[in-house]
Amino acid sequence: MSGLLEGRIAIVTGAGRGIGRAHALELARQGAKVVVNDFGVTNNGEKSDSPAHEVVAEIEAMGGQAVVNGADVADFEQAGALIQQAIDTFGGLDILVNNAGFVRDRMLVNATEDEWDAVIRVHLKGHFATLRHAAAYWRAESKEGRQRAARVINTTSGAGLQGSIGQVTYSAAKGGIATMTLVAAAELGRVGVTVNALAPVAKTRMTEGAFDTSEMALPEDNSPIVAWLASEAAGHVTGRVFESDGGKLTLEDGWRHGASRDNGSRWDATELGEVVDALIAEGESPEPVYGAS
Repeated sequence: MSGLLEGRIAIVTGAGRGIGRAHALELARQGAKVVVNDFGVTNNGEKSDSPAHEVVAEIEAMGGQAVVNGADVADFEQAGALIQQAIDTFGGLDILVNNAGFVRDRMLVNATEDEWDAVIRVHLKGHFATLRHAAAYWRAESKEGRQRAARVINTTSGAGLQGSIGQVTYSAAKGGIATMTLVAAAELGRVGVTVNALAPVAKTRMTEGAFDTSEMALPEDNSPIVAWLASEAAGHVTGRVFESDGGKLTLEDGWRHGASRDNGSRWDATELGEVVDALIAEGESPEPVYGAS
C-alpha cells in the first residue's frame, strides 16, 4: 500500500469500534502500519469482547499491516507495553492517536465518585499514560541522533471545549485533554513531536441515545484530518485543536486573555462590581453550554 503515511508506524487506541476503528482503517489506507488497541468495553465501561481482531483483518485484507493490542491504556505499565509493542513489531513509532474512552452521563447532583474516577481515568489518564511513554521513546531517539517526525493526535470533544449539560465528568476530562495537548506541544517540539487534538462529531454508540444522531456525520468523516495531521507534511502544525463535523473543519479558539484593568495595587472589594461589569461588557459572550436552555 502507498499513500500519505507510507512507511510510518501508528498506534490508535480504542480502535475496535466507531471513530477509532475509522482512524485505524484510514491510517492503514494511507500506508501506515497500525497497532490496533482496544480493551473491549461497553459504552459505560463494562468489559466485553474486543472487535480489534476484525479491524486488523480488514486492514490485512486491503494489503496493509496491523496487529492487535488489548491494553488498558489507563494502566501505566500496560500503556508502556503498548508503545513497546509498536517498536518491537514494526521497528519504531511515528504516530500516536489517543482515542479510547467511554461515557457515564449524569447531571452534577447525581454524579457519583466512582463514575467520576472511571471516566477521568480512562480519558485523561489514558491519554497521559500513552503519551508519557511515547514521549520518552521519542526523546531517547532524538538524543541518539535518530529524531523522528513524530505526531500525536488526541481526542477532545465539544463537551470539553464548550461544556455539555449532563456530562460534567466527561466535559472535565475532555477539557483536560485539550489543555494537556497545549502543554505537550510546547514541551515536545524540541524533539520533533507535534501534538494536536481533534473534537470529532459523529454518530457512534457514545452519541446514540444521548443526542439526535439522524443528521450526524459518520465516524470515517473525521479520519482524513487525523491522517493529514499524522503525516510528515504537518510538521508546522502543533498545539492546535480542531473540530470535525462531516465536511466542516473548524479551528477552535480557546482560552486567551481578554479585556483587563490594572489598578496598580491591590483592589478594594467594594470597587470591583463596576470593574467586573465593565470587563464583561467589553468581552465577547461565551458560547452556550451544549444543552443549556
